Amino acid sequence: VRWMMYWIVFALFMATETFTDLLISWFPFYYEIKMAFVIWLLSPYTRGASLLYRKFVHPTLSRKEKEIDTYIIQARDHSYETMVRFGKRGLNMAATAAVQAAAKSQGVLAGRLRSFSMQDLRSIPDEA
Repeated sequence: VRWMMYWIVFALFMATETFTDLLISWFPFYYEIKMAFVIWLLSPYTRGASLLYRKFVHPTLSRKEKEIDTYIIQARDHSYETMVRFGKRGLNMAATAAVQAAAKSQGVLAGRLRSFSMQDLRSIPDEA
């Protein structure tokens, strides 16, 4: 549970850091403060990640639980529909490619068989 809280808080920190780096990276000792914050999150003595998770993240997730569940169900339904649609499209493309390959190879086969027609065989001199 401790590591789960740490990774959730760390992921949120990294997501916000992407935007804040652009704005406040010029601040003196910014990178040192950022490194100290990560150590504070990770330290078993300070339990910073647990503190932030229990104070901010967990109450927010609890309030939004029904919305999150609704979004997960919608994503599951849409992902199934998307997979079926892409599966059908992939099968259609494979079938089209197979038909085109068969048509091309049939033309080559017909050309080969045409070379063995009776006229071609009559033109070969008898060795008898």
